[in-house]
Amino acid sequence: MESLARSGVPVVALDQVLSVGGSVALTFDDGYRNFADAALPVLERLQFPATLFVVSGFCGRRNEWPDQPAGAVPSLPLLPWQELAALPPSVALGAHTITHRDLRKLSREDGEHELFDCREEIKRRTGRPVRWLAYPYGASSPQLRLLAGQHFELAVGTTLAYVSRRPDRFDLPRIDAYYLRHERSLGQLFSGSRAAYLCVRRVLRAARKRVLQ
Repeated sequence: MESLARSGVPVVALDQVLSVGGSVALTFDDGYRNFADAALPVLERLQFPATLFVVSGFCGRRNEWPDQPAGAVPSLPLLPWQELAALPPSVALGAHTITHRDLRKLSREDGEHELFDCREEIKRRTGRPVRWLAYPYGASSPQLRLLAGQHFELAVGTTLAYVSRRPDRFDLPRIDAYYLRHERSLGQLFSGSRAAYLCVRRVLRAARKRVLQ
């Protein structure tokens, strides 16, 4: 985050990234406790806005999602409702469904329940607006994006790419911070060499997914 601050790249709220050229929006999925313990103090010190996507049915529990094989990722605690409600206004809350299911595997009725009821519970429990969605596992379809459009202003996936000039507001790409972990990566974030690197990584990620399927 300190490297990002030194880079001069504008850090904006998620919806502003569509209108502010050359900007970055910071998003954090799932609502882990370590967001409040480790990330939030740094964000506040640097005055960076961010969005935290919350799995409403697991608040105060652990990240043991129904679709996730046991032991696939470390078991970590998630923030409880009272701590989510107490986050500063600079942290927007977004929906990440109720149970972190792959929405493509659900019926339309169950999918709408995961989206709508997640949004409503976050609003009710925290008193905050919930305008944005992150698809679990970045998994969506044309039908899901239409459904998301009925309940949210925009949605993000996990396609490894920049936001284009004419983006799909309900499948915005995101660049995992893993690919920006070296300081020089931030200073060259929008360079041709960095775009080429991300393109190669995107192709390799897609190939790996096909193999795993």
